[in-house]
Amino acid sequence: MPVLASHRKPRSTRPHSPAVGVTTAAIASVTLLSTQSAQAAPAPPKPTVEEIQKKVDDLYRQAGTATQEYNRAKEATDQQRRKVDRILDDVAKRTDSINESRRALGSYAAAQYRTGAVGPTAALIFADSPQSYFDQTHLMDRLSERQHSAVADYEEKRAEAAKQRAEATKSLESLTDSQATLRTSKQNVQGKLAEARTLLARLTAEEKARLAELERKRQAEARRKAEERAKAEAAAAAEAAAEAERRRQEEAAKDTPEPPATGGTSGSTYAAKAEKALAFARQQIGKPYVWGATGPSSYDCSGLTQAAWKSAGVDLPRTTWDQVEVGTRVATADLLPGDLVFFYDDISHVGLYIGGGKMIHAPKPGANVREESIYYMPIYGSVRPA
Repeated sequence: MPVLASHRKPRSTRPHSPAVGVTTAAIASVTLLSTQSAQAAPAPPKPTVEEIQKKVDDLYRQAGTATQEYNRAKEATDQQRRKVDRILDDVAKRTDSINESRRALGSYAAAQYRTGAVGPTAALIFADSPQSYFDQTHLMDRLSERQHSAVADYEEKRAEAAKQRAEATKSLESLTDSQATLRTSKQNVQGKLAEARTLLARLTAEEKARLAELERKRQAEARRKAEERAKAEAAAAAEAAAEAERRRQEEAAKDTPEPPATGGTSGSTYAAKAEKALAFARQQIGKPYVWGATGPSSYDCSGLTQAAWKSAGVDLPRTTWDQVEVGTRVATADLLPGDLVFFYDDISHVGLYIGGGKMIHAPKPGANVREESIYYMPIYGSVRPA
């Protein structure tokens, strides 16, 4: 019997293609992602010298603001510390007074003990609550008038001392809060100044030269404005003097006797005080700016103006924010020597006007007390403090 041929088709085999396509796609994907990442995060452009100057100026201004915050916190801390010291002194005095009252009560107890029995006075001394004991035993009715007075005095002093101790505890808590604020303000100042120093340290020699040139131009423009102001003031003074002389001659022509001296006016009084303040300020020229300093070897801006006017017998507050509220506000066009000129919208700087568009001020860290144009910084406003 012939063998029948098989009708099954031979198994077809697929060729095993290598994973070349997958590998190629993966490499392409990685390359594409790398390219996209490089395009998405380009290196930031280096700031220009002008931008650095603006940033540094802003940091110094922020440091000035933080310095005023530090000054305010330090003033509050010092006041709170003095208050705590006064309260603790009072508590100590009251404790001495309580001990005296306790000794008086002790003498009554000793007298009763010598009679052979522990009387109610002795029991009162060792009681936790004398008033409760009185309520329970009606001891008040049995005590002599003298003993009653001693016990009342003792109880009153104990209550006063307890009240003072509670006030001292509250004041100490407030002092702790003030000290924490002081530390934060100090850290803020140091942080701003460190950031400014870091920016300046990164400059190349060429950039530093460019920055110095920008500063010279800024100073020159401020001086130009001050000179214009000085000329205007001189012209106004000459005109006022001429007018005064004209009036004097008119009075002389009328043969009218001159009015008697009145002993000075408010204007001349202010001028005399201002001259004392300015004389003091001139003596400080060359001393370094140190934030938080009030003299005598260094100053910050408000520390200098405070010390200058104190030498003239006028007490100013510590911070620029409080000094601007003192005295009378005056327009820049009406400034007189001795007036306080404040700068920036946040009132973070102050100088003492000397006339001719100039002031004496403690500028910033790294600089000394000096004369400078009031137009070097944006003016906020001015005050006549006395």
